[in-house]
Amino acid sequence: MAQRKKDYRVIVVGVGMVGSMMVRVLRERKFPAKEIKILATRERIEEIAGRKYQVKVADAQEFDGFDLAFFAGTEGASGASKLYGWEAVSRGVVVIDNGKDFRMDPRVPLVVPEVNAEALKRHQGFIANPNCSTTQMVVALAPIHRAARIKRIVVSTYQAVSGTGSKARVELEQQVRDWAAGKKPVWEQYVAPIAFNLMPQIAGLKHEFPGYYEEEIKMVKETRKILGDPRLQVSATCVRVPVLNGHSEAINVQTAKKLSVAQARRLLAKAPGVVLVDQPDLDQKKLKFLDPRRSRWPYPQMADGRDEVFVGRIREDLSAKNALDLFCVSDNIRKGAATNAVQIAEELVKRNLL
Repeated sequence: MAQRKKDYRVIVVGVGMVGSMMVRVLRERKFPAKEIKILATRERIEEIAGRKYQVKVADAQEFDGFDLAFFAGTEGASGASKLYGWEAVSRGVVVIDNGKDFRMDPRVPLVVPEVNAEALKRHQGFIANPNCSTTQMVVALAPIHRAARIKRIVVSTYQAVSGTGSKARVELEQQVRDWAAGKKPVWEQYVAPIAFNLMPQIAGLKHEFPGYYEEEIKMVKETRKILGDPRLQVSATCVRVPVLNGHSEAINVQTAKKLSVAQARRLLAKAPGVVLVDQPDLDQKKLKFLDPRRSRWPYPQMADGRDEVFVGRIREDLSAKNALDLFCVSDNIRKGAATNAVQIAEELVKRNLL
């Protein structure tokens, strides 16, 4: 076995919300990077977490001599992995791609470290980060799947505007200010104002799954690949909501064998990457309702700035056999993108695969 390196030369392609967060998370988690170089569509100076970085224009030769490249998939970098990803691999760089272009490529492992880190053993220099909504769902469902084998998933997502990008966040904030001032809102990022509104459409329709938007199709296909079950039945409805950051999901799962609510709670309480927040306003021993203000369950602001997936509202589905309902939230920019990518890199180092 080759000797493990002590530090690495790292590139981040794209310096929008995700790319900037990748740099921040690399520093926060003390990833052994002796150098971090940022590439984007134009040259400039960017300040991230109090440190200034010289951003260079992306070019194939910039990858020479580097060990690892993160493709953020945002800020003009969407599609950058199609231009430079495999080229970087040919120059000896291991690529972790947050974009959508290679997630279903059979050569490319699609990895959430808490769920299927073993898939990294088969990497050919290129690893994909899943879609943010898929990532948090499989973290929450993997313990249940291992214990009772999930047969069917029905999920509805409530996705923050940060998933669209920084301009969408600014637009929501401005629309709220305009509403408070009695002004007519202005919008560009969506088909209507997002403030005090919601939209059951994320991305465009695809012929592959009639009536399903692309975000929903991603959840179907990516979940099957990550959990290793191409026959898994998955149905998704993805909704954009006026939340600045943090995606929420209402999930119904049907399993091959019975799993009680208590068993599910125990599994999730000890699952890596999960925080169980499930305190209904009911005294379970006396079956007496308490003050509803004592209830505790996940909500988006709870997850903002955190790397875990928060899970609660676990209950038996009374309409189907061997079925449970649950609710989860996660920071879509961190765990849904940047942190998951860095965790993949940490696993590569741990397993001496980098």
